[in-house]
Parts: sequence; structure tokens; C-alpha cells
Amino acid sequence: MGLSAIKGRIAAAEAAAGRAPGSVQLIAVSKVQPAERVEAVLAEGHRLFGENYVQEAAGKWPAWRARFPGAVVHMIGPLQTNKAKLAVELFEAIHTLDRPSLAVKLANLAQARGASPDLFIQVNTGAEPQKAGILPEALDSFVKEVRGMDLPVVGLMCIPPESLDPAPHFAMLAEMAARNGLAGLSMGMSSDFEAAIAAGASHVRVGSAIFGARDYSAR
Repeated sequence: MGLSAIKGRIAAAEAAAGRAPGSVQLIAVSKVQPAERVEAVLAEGHRLFGENYVQEAAGKWPAWRARFPGAVVHMIGPLQTNKAKLAVELFEAIHTLDRPSLAVKLANLAQARGASPDLFIQVNTGAEPQKAGILPEALDSFVKEVRGMDLPVVGLMCIPPESLDPAPHFAMLAEMAARNGLAGLSMGMSSDFEAAIAAGASHVRVGSAIFGARDYSAR
């Protein structure tokens, strides 16, 4: 589909929801994409990208940042605690704070560095046992706990169950964010970002619809 088409759909969804133009940030998910595809999107002027794997991002983004000033990269995949130190040096934001042990690690790193990436708490809105994230009933206390560590929590993130209508999950996340005074809502992907925008998404994560299908065998 391509970058311009996705941006056009985002603008239309903003208008349909009565939202201000440009109120939704597009995270172009560049994980496991060939370098030429990512560089083409960078050359078009897009500057906000998402990565799922710390080592993969570390291997390619320092050089791209040097070539394309202003590039911003967010961590949107599961973060292992032993990769946290590298992650806080690489990413401007981490969307997958999903457990107390990771919060403690990030707080210790923030104290040592004097700075921290912006943090989104991942919520398991469908209470799926195989999926990471804070359960909805534990979210309020976890937000309070993380804020007590002086960490910069800016929003919430979710990945709705694949087999269900995502709209109720987006609405649930928006309500939880509002209840906790959080403006950031990282929700919506290639197949459902318009519904996420209607529910108030601040960031949508779109990969294959911009870059084309991924070939994981090339990793």
C-alpha cells in the first residue's frame, strides 16, 4: 500500500472521528524489513519507527540516524530485562513495560543515567494467558507503583485478541488511560488502526501495510 496511502487513511480517520489533523502519530514498524525498504521510507521524510528486537535495532539504527537526522525509534516488542540497558540507550520510547521486575530495572537504569525513555504500560486487555501485559484489574495499582519509581509513564499500549472485534479493547484502554491521567494510547495496527483512531489512539503501529510482507526466514 505504501506510506502515502497509510497517511491518507490516517488523516481520513482523524477527520471522521472529529480529531485534529496530525493528532495521531504513525509508527512505521520496520522490524525484519530489508534495508532498502526502510531507507525508502526514510527518504520520503518519515522519521518515527518501531522495532521489536533490541539486537536488530542496535545493528542498523545508529548508521541510519547518522544518515537521516531526526529519526526516532520506539521499542514495541517484548523487552527482556537483560536487554534493558541497551534498550534505554537505543530508544526514545518503550511501549512494552509489562511487569514489576522490568519497572525496577528501568528505574535503576534511569537513576544511573539521569534520564529514561518515555514509557507505555502494556495492558493485556483480553486477559490472554499466552500474552504479555498487565491485567486490567491490576493496572491502576501498577501505574501508581511505576510513578512511585519516578519513571516517565506517558501512556498505555495494547494488542487486542486476534479473533475478536478490537473496538471494545481500544475503548477499554482509552478509559483506563483517562482514569489514570495518561494521554498516550499506543493501539491499532495495519488491520485495525482506523478503529483505534476512532477510540482515541495517539500512536498507531503499522508495518506490513507500509513496507510489504515480512520474510522472517531472512532474520
